[in-house]
Order: sequence, then structure tokens, then C-alpha cells
Amino acid sequence: MNEMFPFLILLLVSLPFGFIPFLIIAIIEGAYLFVKKGKIAYFSIPITAFLYIFHPLLGIISVVLLAILDDDEPFVRISAIIGSMLVVFILFPIIYLFWVAPPNVNGDLIAAIITSIVAATAATLVGIAFAIPLGYVLARRNFGGKEIVEGIIDLPIVIPHTVSGIILLLIFGSAGIIGSSLEKIGLRFYYSLPGIIVAMLFVSVPFLINQIREGIEKIDERYELVAMSLGASRTYAFFTVLLPLIKRNIFAGAINSWARAMSEFGAVIMIAFYPMIAPTYIYFLYENYGLKASLPATSFLLIVVLLIFITLRVILGRFKNAGN
Repeated sequence: MNEMFPFLILLLVSLPFGFIPFLIIAIIEGAYLFVKKGKIAYFSIPITAFLYIFHPLLGIISVVLLAILDDDEPFVRISAIIGSMLVVFILFPIIYLFWVAPPNVNGDLIAAIITSIVAATAATLVGIAFAIPLGYVLARRNFGGKEIVEGIIDLPIVIPHTVSGIILLLIFGSAGIIGSSLEKIGLRFYYSLPGIIVAMLFVSVPFLINQIREGIEKIDERYELVAMSLGASRTYAFFTVLLPLIKRNIFAGAINSWARAMSEFGAVIMIAFYPMIAPTYIYFLYENYGLKASLPATSFLLIVVLLIFITLRVILGRFKNAGN
């Protein structure tokens, strides 16, 4: 199943693009598997791919055949087919976007992407500063109403994001209970970068808190107690013993929080349409110039986000391998 699962995904993704792409992928996969495993039966994959000519859905036969020829257990093969369909559901719209609208870039889009990255990074760093102590308390202490606190933390996940934006506008807007006072000393949230950061922080920080809390819960408190028995303070034990053990959880939570912040639209647009972040800029293009004008910018944004996210995931993988 090492090669088979990605091959299933590739074959399914190529299915909607027409007979020629589907046949090419089927030939490449059949030839590769024949060379690697020495079974002539793998040539049945490109042969059955010709059934696509009669109807595109007949291409599924090649997909099923690919799974049947695998040496793994039947349950795993069936799971691979079903699971690959979900992956394709996510992947195909992205590939099709690149197919119909090659990436295009302009200065306004670059500025919006930079604003998104800066704001999301700032929101994530602020979140880390507060999520680590909060996660520690939730993981290490039991207290009355703990479940209520944990429920409050998860609220931004379930609240509609336009509602989140309205709530934040009520607090941090120019007439808000906090925003009006802060504007008097020069700190403005409405239609400004701090407003974007606040909106991103509100919707993304639960992922960070929960990841850190779960990481601390997995570490036995006796590690800290041993350090304290040797003369270390609770603070010193935390920074020298516990923190290194949960660094992967912090980084994983930061990735999820950052990604959620980068994708935020509803809350941001309510409190700070300007300066534009990437999602609001693409929405601006769509509303004012139509779908065709927004597609190339969307393609470029996807490339940027995917490259950053894949890089972060690779770093996270190295954290995991180092831990093992």
C-alpha cells in the first residue's frame, strides 16, 4: 500500500480531466508497478483505462483493479479506495483551479498576502504567549467550572465568523467599549492592522490552546516534581523540563492556528476591510470584476499558502523524528 494509495489518488484525480490524461497516468502507474513488482497483471490497469472511451465513469474499473492487485488486506484496500475519494474531493478543486486559471500576480495582491502573513504570524505569537500558561493550568489543575472554561475556549470555533466580527467590532470598534478608549491614545483597531490581528487571534487561538493543553497532559507531572525535589523552582522546572518536551505540540498548534488565521475572512471583513488581507482582496476582485478576474489571484495565493504550509509541515515532521 506504500505506492498504491498515492497511485489511487492520482488515478482518481485524473479521471475528470479527460481520456488522455487518465490513460497517461494509468500507463505510467501500470508500467512502474510492473517494473517494481514484476507482475504482468499490472498492465491490466492501462488496458481497462480504455473503457473510459465509452463512458468516463468506467474509469473507476481501473481504480478498483489497482486496489485489488495490491498485496494488502482486503479491508485496507477498501479503506484506501474510500479514503482516496475524500482526498480527491479536497485536491481536485485546487488542481482544476490551476488548470483553468494559471497564477497571476500584481502589487496589490502581494501587499495583501504580506499583510495576511504579518497579521497571522502576529496573532499566532500573541496566542502562544497566552496559550502556554493557560494550557498549563488546564492540564495540571482541576478546579470548579473547568469544563465551562474549556467550553468557552472552544466557542470561537462554533460561532459564525461574521458574528465573531460583529462581537469584536462592538468591543474594539471606534465606538467600542475598549476601542474608543484606545483610539484616544493612538491605538486604532477599526480598519487597521491591529483589528485584523485581533480578529485572527479570536478565531484561531482555540486550536493552539487545545494542542498545548493536550501536550502537557501527556507529560507526567513527576518529571517536574523530580526537578523540584532537586532544588529547581516550578518556573525553572517548566522551562527546562516541560517546555522542551512539548515543543512539538507548541509548533503543531502554532501551524494550525497560523493556517486558520491566514484563511479568516468573515471576522476580519467586519472589523477591518482595509488594509486588505489576501481573502478580502480576492473577494474585492470577485465583487467588482467578476469570477474571471479573481481566479488568477486565487491560484497564486494557493501556491504561496501551500508552499508555506508544506514547509512548516516538513519542519514539524523533523520535530517528530527528532523526538523519536
